[in-house]
Amino acid sequence: MQRWPTLIEDHSGAEPAILILDQTRLPAEPVMVRLDSLAAAAHAIRSMQVRGAPLIGVTAAYGVVLGLGDDVSDERLGEIIALLAATRPTAVNLHWALARMEQTLRKSALVERRSAAWQEAKTIAVLDGEANAAIGRHGAELMAHLVPIKPRASRSSCLQIMTHCNAGRLATAAHGTAIAPIYALHSAGQKLHVWVSETRPRNQGLLTAWELAEAAVPHTLIVDNAAGLLMRRGEVDCVIVGADRIAGNGDVANKVGTYLKALAAKAAGIPFFVAAPCSTIDFDCPNGEAIVIEERDVAELGAPGIPAHNPAFDVTPAELVTAIISEYGVSAPGALASWQSP
Repeated sequence: MQRWPTLIEDHSGAEPAILILDQTRLPAEPVMVRLDSLAAAAHAIRSMQVRGAPLIGVTAAYGVVLGLGDDVSDERLGEIIALLAATRPTAVNLHWALARMEQTLRKSALVERRSAAWQEAKTIAVLDGEANAAIGRHGAELMAHLVPIKPRASRSSCLQIMTHCNAGRLATAAHGTAIAPIYALHSAGQKLHVWVSETRPRNQGLLTAWELAEAAVPHTLIVDNAAGLLMRRGEVDCVIVGADRIAGNGDVANKVGTYLKALAAKAAGIPFFVAAPCSTIDFDCPNGEAIVIEERDVAELGAPGIPAHNPAFDVTPAELVTAIISEYGVSAPGALASWQSP
């Protein structure tokens, strides 16, 4: 089956543009959408046509390119950065990418600013893919040691892995974060099976199932509230999730429902791993209490006329996280400072 790219440059027209895979139409209808303006890029991020912290950052970088147009002044650059920064408050990769774009472009000559913007956005995308590939290698090595744990005759050496939300290639420029080690293990011939939680209310688990099917990785979709039951029964060897922001102390903000899976994993004695590039670590954020939790439109819950609350994320305390996997290796949550200036 064709592997649809999440984002590619489009140089077919007179003006700069990018093509994105519209994830609001998955898994039913894979469609590439052309973004040719700052407004289109901001809408794509805000409406979750693109989603996943790393891909949001990459899209925002290209959004800066699309916003410059004929006006490449410092004032216009500031306006672009402010508009894109307001699209999603929790995902720190967005702000990391925008800060990197702004720093690079303010040092470039005005006449070279548009070409410099293209090059820097491309670099951010390439770096994301490289970081995620490294996460896959480090995570695969770590998880391979779990195969003998809790052996069951019914599944022999099959490694049972649980995920939440979508932290695969659809959430990144390439490879994925939490799913990258799964792809690496599968490519190496390790027998494995993935429990995919549906992740209400946006059902990002369906995106994970779609891309795992595309890669022929064995998996089963479950309702979110079945996770604890499976862990208690001993049918899960580890849980691995991505992150939208990791505080300096190792607290992790991820899709709402992550905290409940971490609690269940702790009760069941199961490792709980977080996989994310270092751009997701906010060393200026001391702990999870300082992380702004995005509030989504309650219309997403599909319950008109009923009082509702729709937080997009929750925070998992560092003490519930077994290890954090980045492009630089595997770390205990409390030892992230060693990655601050790699």
